[in-house]
Amino acid sequence: MGRRWKESLGRVSSDRLILMSATLAEGAFIWDAHAGFELRCINDLKILQTWKNAGINFVSINVGYDVNEWHKTIENLSYARDWVSKTKGYRLAGTVKEIDEAVADADMAVAFDIEGAKALNDSIEMVRIYYDLGVRQMLFAYNINNAAGGGCHDEDSGLTAFGRSVVSEMNDVGMMVDCSHCGYRTTLEIMENSRDPVVFSHSNARKLWDHERNICDEQAIRCANTGGVVGVNGISQFTGDREVKISSMVAHIEYYLTLIGDEHVGIGLDYFQQSDAGSGFEETVSGNTSYWPKHQYQSEGLRCVDPPQIIKIGEELLRRNYQETTVEKILGGNFRRVAEQVWK
Repeated sequence: MGRRWKESLGRVSSDRLILMSATLAEGAFIWDAHAGFELRCINDLKILQTWKNAGINFVSINVGYDVNEWHKTIENLSYARDWVSKTKGYRLAGTVKEIDEAVADADMAVAFDIEGAKALNDSIEMVRIYYDLGVRQMLFAYNINNAAGGGCHDEDSGLTAFGRSVVSEMNDVGMMVDCSHCGYRTTLEIMENSRDPVVFSHSNARKLWDHERNICDEQAIRCANTGGVVGVNGISQFTGDREVKISSMVAHIEYYLTLIGDEHVGIGLDYFQQSDAGSGFEETVSGNTSYWPKHQYQSEGLRCVDPPQIIKIGEELLRRNYQETTVEKILGGNFRRVAEQVWK
């Protein structure tokens, strides 16, 4: 925990409501496990200023998902690497040590993630290639089945032989294995096959909101048993709150704290700019009903908690009398721990 946050907490220990957002942002180590802004917008990564201004230390940027062809992931990754490496205030980071070096220089550390094994183009060798290009996290199937496994909106066929090879290769190279968006059976089989801790980078509790993208208790418990982390997202469709209130996201965090303990809960906002919807994302969703079934994605559209609200999530947890050490783990410590174990 940062020194200035500790000092502030010491001054107001009898009344945590006094805790200020600016002090928390400056003192806490904050890790956003998944930024989900629509890929049409990746050609202008100035959106990352939203995270940097919020005091976030590390963010994982999505550079591809199964909706797109695999070569689009390569194009996005190439541009994103170039932008981050050339833009003041940001730094590519492939290890926790490199994240710490970036933070020490007041830079925001950035790595990349991929949503779905379609990006591998049926080639196991692509795992190492992506790792060498800065991808540190990958999930297996984006909502529907693919060559690696089953999606959460599909008849889940389970982890395939190719999928098992992908798990093994990800373990070998040091890439974080992510189960978000995957089907129930596939997630359990991924966790059975992985030698490393497994994460759900951005998956909420189905017990609180019955959506196919959310996960059941057994999935969260199995994840924790691997030593992994479940990241809570702030998307209205998955929190069950059209108004996108902080309290709704905190409710999912609290549920997981009770279910799996404070060593296994984190944040993966899955944030996209609200203007993204107007630029075509809603049309993408409505035009691809296999990936986004109409009965699961209602007409009010997608809205989400934005990065500056992460600090307020920490404050709200303190208001609810959670210990500072617990808040510290949720804001970034838990995902950091898994990265230290997995990344090479």
